[in-house]
Amino acid sequence: FYHMDLYGSKERFDIFPEEPSGQADRSRGNSRKEPALSSEKIQHSQEAGYDLEKEVAELAKMYGLDEDKEKELELLGGHPQTVERRWPPAHTQKAGSQGSVYSASKSSSPVKDQSTKQQGLPDEASQDEDQSKARAEDDTESHTWSREGLSSGGMSDERSSQAVSEEEETADVFCSTCKMPIRAFDKLFGEHRDHEVAQLSNAVESEKEEIHKNMCKLEEQIAQIENFASHLEEIFITVEENFGRQEQNFEVHYNDAVQVLAQKYEEQLEALGEEKRQKLEALYGQLVSCGEHLDTCKELTDTTQELYLENDKANFMKNGISNTMVLPIRLFFFFFNIYRLEEFLRKEVDLELSTLPDFEERKIDFSEVEQLMNSINTIPAPCAPVINPQAPNAATGTSLRVCWGLFSDDTVECYQLCYKPVSNERHGDEQAEHMLKVKETYCTITNLLPNTQYEFWVSALNASGISPPSERAVYVTAPSPPIIKSKKIRSCENAALVCWESRDINPVDSYMVELSKLTDEENDDTITESIVGIPNCEVLIHLQPIQSYRICVRALNLGGSSESSEPVLIHTTGTYFCLNEDTAHPLLAILDDGFTIACDELENPECDLPVYDNSFTRCIGILGSLIPFPGKHYWEVEAEEDTEYRIGVAFENTPRHGYLGANNSSWCMRHIITPSRHKYEFLHSGMTPDIRITIPPTRIGVLLDYENYRLSFFNADIAQHLYTFNSHFQHYVHPCFALETPGILQIRTGIAAPPWTAL
Repeated sequence: FYHMDLYGSKERFDIFPEEPSGQADRSRGNSRKEPALSSEKIQHSQEAGYDLEKEVAELAKMYGLDEDKEKELELLGGHPQTVERRWPPAHTQKAGSQGSVYSASKSSSPVKDQSTKQQGLPDEASQDEDQSKARAEDDTESHTWSREGLSSGGMSDERSSQAVSEEEETADVFCSTCKMPIRAFDKLFGEHRDHEVAQLSNAVESEKEEIHKNMCKLEEQIAQIENFASHLEEIFITVEENFGRQEQNFEVHYNDAVQVLAQKYEEQLEALGEEKRQKLEALYGQLVSCGEHLDTCKELTDTTQELYLENDKANFMKNGISNTMVLPIRLFFFFFNIYRLEEFLRKEVDLELSTLPDFEERKIDFSEVEQLMNSINTIPAPCAPVINPQAPNAATGTSLRVCWGLFSDDTVECYQLCYKPVSNERHGDEQAEHMLKVKETYCTITNLLPNTQYEFWVSALNASGISPPSERAVYVTAPSPPIIKSKKIRSCENAALVCWESRDINPVDSYMVELSKLTDEENDDTITESIVGIPNCEVLIHLQPIQSYRICVRALNLGGSSESSEPVLIHTTGTYFCLNEDTAHPLLAILDDGFTIACDELENPECDLPVYDNSFTRCIGILGSLIPFPGKHYWEVEAEEDTEYRIGVAFENTPRHGYLGANNSSWCMRHIITPSRHKYEFLHSGMTPDIRITIPPTRIGVLLDYENYRLSFFNADIAQHLYTFNSHFQHYVHPCFALETPGILQIRTGIAAPPWTAL
């Protein structure tokens, strides 16, 4: 075997260049401290005639590693010298004594090689001879150590621990199969040859990640156990509460049952007393009747006996004859008693009892008591649910999603949800209530009014009854989509003023404007910007020049946002404004395109046609919408050559009963036709400079420059500058237009200022 220095040099770490070398064993420690010495030994071994490649091939054939040699060379970077230096197999615990032999031979061999080199033998034969002797001595010594090791039962404990520690120190890769650190040599030629290995640093990082994952899982389990323990505590408390409610439920049912029994007892006792009274009254009546019959019988008997016991008939007749008045009376009395006796005898005397002494057997009806007893069960009436406050985005313009919870273990069959609109009218009628029954703890109510508040409360139901209602919660539906006033939109190259109106009666909290920059691609409506917190129904938006935007508006309240309004398109190629119809003279008509004005007759400008409070009454003119953007603004007006007109700008408060340019609040260019020529005036406060224009313009360009305080007019047909007002505009101005003869003016907006307008 080769010395440890041959495969313990720094080249063995080329397999894992980023892996730091560990502590070497004692036989390799000197070589790491003295790399020059190791290289000298390698050079000496080559000079001594070592055919390393041949030796490696023989050992590979001996161990059956011919097939894996190419792979091993690839793994070691294709350096056969490195393979040869690493060829000797690793020491195992089963051959501990043999490992000591290897160490001894390796520690003695360099000394011999070094001494041989120091002696400087000139011929190879002597070197081969010395080397053969060294090998023979090593073999002999190894056999001797082996026999001694076998006879003594192995190495001592000290040498075993030393060998193990040396192996642990030389471990520089990690066997993923055995889950233990090994040497790279063991992977190539040892028992870990077919195992999957990894670098120690990667294995350590992998194990750290695995430990971190396990720690996270452990923390999750701890959290779950803690939550479960908390849940157990809640269940414990709930059991106590349910026991108290159930005990109270039993007591209530018991009292109800006792009360029902007492009521049944009172009812039966009263019925029994009534029956007794009836029996006694019947018997008493019968007894009285019998007494009357006895009295009658006794009287008749006595009377009859008195009559028949009179023995002296002659006396009877004598007495009757002697007293003619008494005889009829006696005879009447006699016959009357006979009649009474006969009548009495004709009557049947009822000698049977009118009632029996026995009472009717009475039974108490226990069905109601049984029903009460059956209602005593382990399911109490549920507790009151807790309704949740309104969640974000839980509302639309016509629907609301209401959620609630039941913070107990009560059995619930369904929930009863009630709601009604919240009325702000004190004198109004009470709003009608609506009720729904649902199984879940949430419900979506539809067909509601936009931007309206509703009051909700919920109860839980089961077989035992209904719970108390929850606290009432107020929800609000989302607003209706706003309506953008497209005719009142004003824009320029870097800004736009958008106006809209709300559809809702109730006020909303704010508005949100969504901008989508349009590109060449179709259907590209990606929202590039959103402006929120707008309190009013208009907003000034800063835009980029020469772009197209799609703009939508949403209304917001506590319930959420409305649907998007109908979009409008804004192009920032130039200044865009519209005509204000409220300022138009009654004789002035605005055509369908909204940018063409016409006048048919001018016989009586001060006519009696209805006018608006803000309209012109004398000048047949109209104002455009305000241009509230700083910077430059350009528009054009097309007119026939024979049309007389006034075009320019004016303040909002310019007099409506005067002419444009005749006051200090308006600046305009006037065209009139005289018998001799076309006359052009540039009027402000009724004054105009003396300017002659030889070529009558039919397309007039107007450039308003707020920053430089200029208002310029151009003949756009020939790019000719006509005149410029230099005036400090204290306020934003309106474009203004007027006709002095029947004709048409066509206004063009949204166009970029031509380059020749730059003065």
